[in-house]
Amino acid sequence: MIGCGADVAVTSVAVMGGTFDPIHHGHLFAAEEVGAHFGLSQVIFMPCRRPPHKPAGAVSPAEHRYRMAALAVASNPRFAVSRLELERAGPSYTIETLRELRRQRGAALEIFFITGADAVLEIMTWREPDAVLDECRLVAVHRPGYDLDKLARVLGPERAAKVEPLAVKTLDISSTELRQRVAQGQSIRYLTPEAVSDYIQENGLYRGR
Repeated sequence: MIGCGADVAVTSVAVMGGTFDPIHHGHLFAAEEVGAHFGLSQVIFMPCRRPPHKPAGAVSPAEHRYRMAALAVASNPRFAVSRLELERAGPSYTIETLRELRRQRGAALEIFFITGADAVLEIMTWREPDAVLDECRLVAVHRPGYDLDKLARVLGPERAAKVEPLAVKTLDISSTELRQRVAQGQSIRYLTPEAVSDYIQENGLYRGR
């Protein structure tokens, strides 16, 4: 695991999973807000090896995405980046990651899993969704004004009660937008850390998309 906070002994952590193709300021700001809100000393960014809901080859090579994440979090002592999913063969299922993290760090570890509110609405398509809700405190990051009634309508009241909604004034940035801008020769400065922007340029990422 890489990150200034990687070797700190903690009893509770937040995990932010995703493709991070590429990571951007929206990811970083949301992670910082969750860490501050719940008083956590560590937020672990977990780049996936193979997203289960995307076809093979739909994302950039895992090593590029990992290196960009490591560059992005390097200056924040609260952040770390893990290779746990990258080193596990097959699709990157959240439930397997949560169980392995608990096995490595102990059964008493409290895990917060950060994802977007829209992604939470699709949790029933995840592997063992009820087990995911039992293994972690699922934080549904959303913009102010988001209709929280959606959670109860889609998930049902019992599952929705296990979700921690958190309004975050995130920047309106998406990885898809960054890839499109690079492919069109447009600047991504100030949308992602400068080190990530430089890495994308130096390695010729996204130009052929």
